[in-house]
Amino acid sequence: MIANILDGIIFGIQLGLWAAGLTLIYGLGGVLNLAHGQIAVISAMVLAFAMDAGLPALPASGLALLVGGLVGLFLDLTILRPVYRLQGEARVLLSLLLTLGFAFIVDGFLNWRYPGRALSLFIGGGAIDILGVPMRRGSLLASAITLVAFAALFSFFRFTTLGRAVRSVIEDEEGARLVGIDPARIMRLILVLSGVLAALVAVTRSMVVSVDVQAGFGITVLALIVTVVGGLGSVSGALLAGIILGIVNVIAADVIGTFMSLVVLLLAAAVTILIRPAGLLGVEE
Repeated sequence: MIANILDGIIFGIQLGLWAAGLTLIYGLGGVLNLAHGQIAVISAMVLAFAMDAGLPALPASGLALLVGGLVGLFLDLTILRPVYRLQGEARVLLSLLLTLGFAFIVDGFLNWRYPGRALSLFIGGGAIDILGVPMRRGSLLASAITLVAFAALFSFFRFTTLGRAVRSVIEDEEGARLVGIDPARIMRLILVLSGVLAALVAVTRSMVVSVDVQAGFGITVLALIVTVVGGLGSVSGALLAGIILGIVNVIAADVIGTFMSLVVLLLAAAVTILIRPAGLLGVEE
C-alpha cells in the first residue's frame, strides 16, 4: 500500500502540472483548449529532434519550452481570435471545436510524418529507497522539477504585480478592466504560459515513460479531469486534485486494472460536479 501511495503521489504531482495550464486558460477566459496535449507532443518532438541533432538535453529542453510558448501564442493570435468575440457557452463551445480541430490536424500530421516517434529522457542510476520503497531516479527528478514549477507559479501569482493582475481578471474581468487591466493581454500571457507548462509536461513525463506522437489526447483527457476536480482557475486546486487522483488511479489500476482506473477518475469528476460544481478549491458563484 505504501508503494501505491508513493507512486500515486509522484504521478499525481505530474497530473497537477498537466492541469495547471488548462485550468488557468478556462478559469481566465472561459476557453477550453483541447489541444493542450498536442502542444506537449509538439514540444516533445522538438526536444527529440534537437537531441538527435546533437544538442545537449538541457538546452534542447529550453528550446522545447520556447516552442510550447510559441504554439500558445500562435493559438491566441489565430484560431482563438473569433472565440474572444463571444461570451458564455458560445465561447466555450467554439473554443472546444476549434482547438479540437487543431488537435486533430497536429495528430494527423505527426502520425503520418513521424509514426512511432517518441521522446524518452533516460535518467541513469539505481533506485532510491523512500520509506522502504525503491523509487526510480527519473520519477523523483520529474517530481522535483514539477514542484519547483508549482512554487514558481505560486510565487508569481502571489508576489508579482502581473500575477495579481491575472488573479483579478480570473475573479472579476469587468472590475479588472475598470482599473486599467487589459484582459486580452492577460489572456495572451496565460496562453503562452500554458504552452510552456505543456512543454514542461513533455520534458518531465519523458523522464518516466516515453512520450510518443499519440500521447496528446491522453494528456488532455487527464488534464480535464483534474481541472474539473481541482477547480477552474485554481493552480492550488490542480495540484491537490492531481495528488488525490494520482493515488486513486494507482490504487484502482492495481485492484481493477488500468482501463477501469480511468473510469474511476471520470466517476470522481462526475461526483465532484454534483457535490461541488466549482471544484475542490474553486470559487463558488
